[in-house]
Amino acid sequence: MQQIKFHTERLRASGLRPTKQRLVVCRILFDRKETFHFTIKKLKKITEKESKKKISLATLYNTVHALTKKGYLKEISLKGNETFFDTNTINHHHFYDEDSSQLIDIKKENVTVSNLPEAPKGKNIKDIEITIRVANNNQKHKNN
Repeated sequence: MQQIKFHTERLRASGLRPTKQRLVVCRILFDRKETFHFTIKKLKKITEKESKKKISLATLYNTVHALTKKGYLKEISLKGNETFFDTNTINHHHFYDEDSSQLIDIKKENVTVSNLPEAPKGKNIKDIEITIRVANNNQKHKNN
């Protein structure tokens, strides 16, 4: 019961009415022990599987984008036009597995960045988030 109240307040703070469908989305996103990385497409599949209620793609987009705008989710753009969302909004880095299309968290303190260029005139560097792309090594080794 406490979680429903929490989700209701989160939705209202994001400018959304707490409908049953949006509460289902919040439960899927935030009732987890670990960080959840997802695309809208992946979220659609999960909501269809876990919920008896039909949730439109427009409701998913609007809910996710409102939660992102309010700071409850982080948006991560990868692979051209593929956009991921992350329930961990604390500054951190990622591995992106190109074979499985999954993001894996890297703690900020596990990456060191040095020799940064100066920001363009009139600008300050706001933040640095690194995405390291990884893939299986499928090359056959030659014996010499």
